[in-house]
Amino acid sequence: MDIGKPTFFIGYDSKEDIAYRVCKQSLLKNSSIPINVLSLKLYELVAQKLYNRPIDPLASTEFTYSRFLVPSIMEYKGWAIFCDCDFIFFEDVAKLFKNLSSDKAVYCVQHDYTPSEKHKMDGKQQTIYPRKNWSSFIVFNCSHPSNKKLNLDLVNSESGSYLHQFKWLSDSEIGSLDERWNWLEGWTSKHNEEKPYAVHYTRGGPWFDEWQDVEYAAEWIKERDFYLKNKFNS
Repeated sequence: MDIGKPTFFIGYDSKEDIAYRVCKQSLLKNSSIPINVLSLKLYELVAQKLYNRPIDPLASTEFTYSRFLVPSIMEYKGWAIFCDCDFIFFEDVAKLFKNLSSDKAVYCVQHDYTPSEKHKMDGKQQTIYPRKNWSSFIVFNCSHPSNKKLNLDLVNSESGSYLHQFKWLSDSEIGSLDERWNWLEGWTSKHNEEKPYAVHYTRGGPWFDEWQDVEYAAEWIKERDFYLKNKFNS
């Protein structure tokens, strides 16, 4: 499918700026096609009057809910991708678009995942719910009629369970991606012997002092060092 120049939205959290920088760099390095990479920064969305939800004490990041604004930001046109900032990409993202169907409203990796840890990242409590992590990497068909339900009023008022479990859609409108696009560190390796396309440090990544020994930490640190070297030499 020819989708033109796709747009990637990366969730931005001020506590994890370096994670966002490394994620963006790995995306751009591993794309054989031109892509737009944008950040979802909460203060910008608030200033633009796109986001007005009250603070949720259970929200683990600043982009917990803002990801669902993507179809609206795209004016309900074309395809766009959202991912959490705690990803690193190893595969050409052009491969994402080879087998998409216009009858699907979203695509995601449909994990059957129950974390064993009670806390993640910088001490935030783990919450367990159906379809956990499905919304951490979403390919949005912004033109799909069902995604027009994701207007500003709904995104700013509906519950987290409604949004993160894709309850505005029927199950038949949710397409499935290869698990390697959302490889859950510490989980996927237990049952998948292949190589990841994109690793998701869902428990916590090596940008936190207490998460230095996670899977693919060396690869993330190498990517970070490359970013820092080029940043300061430019």
